[in-house]
Amino acid sequence: MDITEPRHKERHLKESSSIRDFVFGFGDGINTSLGLVAGVGGADVSSSIIILAAIVAMFTGAKAMAVQNYLAVKSQKQILHSEIEREKWEMENVPEAERQEVEDVYKTKGFSGTDLEKIVNKITSDKKVWLDTMLTEELKLNLEIVGNPLKSAFRMFGAFLVGGILPIIPYFFANGYVPLLIAIGTSLSASFVIGAIKSRLANLSMLRGGLEMAGLGTGIALIGYGIGSELANIGIIKT
Repeated sequence: MDITEPRHKERHLKESSSIRDFVFGFGDGINTSLGLVAGVGGADVSSSIIILAAIVAMFTGAKAMAVQNYLAVKSQKQILHSEIEREKWEMENVPEAERQEVEDVYKTKGFSGTDLEKIVNKITSDKKVWLDTMLTEELKLNLEIVGNPLKSAFRMFGAFLVGGILPIIPYFFANGYVPLLIAIGTSLSASFVIGAIKSRLANLSMLRGGLEMAGLGTGIALIGYGIGSELANIGIIKT
């Protein structure tokens, strides 16, 4: 009888710049539009005005987020490049000091004696492995999630638009408070999903993350609605 050893397989979510950009872009887009349609809708104005205001805000917000994301990722890349060049210089000019740093890192992991010496020799025998080790173990830099600045900007722009359009859609088909209620319900449901995904990436409770994100959306809707309603009541906005 052939007995094969059972293998334990674990599924891991790998964080990437693409997931990061979509989650944050979508979440910001949906909350921005929700706050606006709730605020303008609270003033009891026509659907055409709400659509116009929300679309203008959606595109300007998407552009602003894309630009900020581009600059942020570009800065991260520049910092990373600077650290890489500094580590390369140290490996070439003060190799013993860099070797000692590798040794110190693995001492803290519990290695000692010949095991420690073998690990250090193996790592320092390959300059690429050596460099990667210094960047990830000593400097705690994640080399895989920085991303490309231009691609990140476009992803953020697109994700913001996708999220931002959801609260606006009901106003194309109805007037009054019905589309507002649909927009809030749709937005909160989507916010829950996005919050759950964010928490899953961080290995946290998906339920808690979803409720936190949906709660944020609820707060935004209430604040927006309250502001719009109050401005209409005191006559600043004519309905």
